[in-house]
Amino acid sequence: MVNSKKITSISQINNLYTHEHLIGGIKVANFQSFSGVITMISDFMTGINGETGCDKLVSVDNGYGSLVNFVMTPDTYVVNYVMLSVGDRITGFYGMDVAVPLIYPPQYRAVVMVKDIPYQNVKVDYFNSQLESSDGKLKLNIAPSTQILLRNGQAFTKYPSNRNLIVVYGPTTKSIPAQTTPYKIIVVC
Repeated sequence: MVNSKKITSISQINNLYTHEHLIGGIKVANFQSFSGVITMISDFMTGINGETGCDKLVSVDNGYGSLVNFVMTPDTYVVNYVMLSVGDRITGFYGMDVAVPLIYPPQYRAVVMVKDIPYQNVKVDYFNSQLESSDGKLKLNIAPSTQILLRNGQAFTKYPSNRNLIVVYGPTTKSIPAQTTPYKIIVVC
């Protein structure tokens, strides 16, 4: 018998499970990241009338010859709500399952942007009932000091398992998977 209770949409295709969730109106199941230095920030035109001001185009160079343009919308979550500027070292997360234009440099709609800060790591991924990431590389150990929040900064009062999470953390163990006690977990509802 199939359990019809749904926490996130889980579908099975050829024994491959994906965990889909709407983020900013886009269905996202798998996240990818790109890190580098911001080389340009400009307004990005949208809509039929070429409206500008709400969306930004952020150009990022990883220093090894790879360039990426991120489209930041009002739905893009910026960790710690910091202002990004040219010269900042950042990591942008985007949905791998979302259609993108076939142009160079590649252009992705940013789901999460993070200004790199020493001794702070960020992972955006689906975490299962054991709070292990979908790639099996990180397991979370929640402490009483761990802040568990919604994207709007309000407290999330349930257990954050079986969800897409934005995890801000510091040191990890050298085990497989690495384990950490996060500073902050942002639940993507």
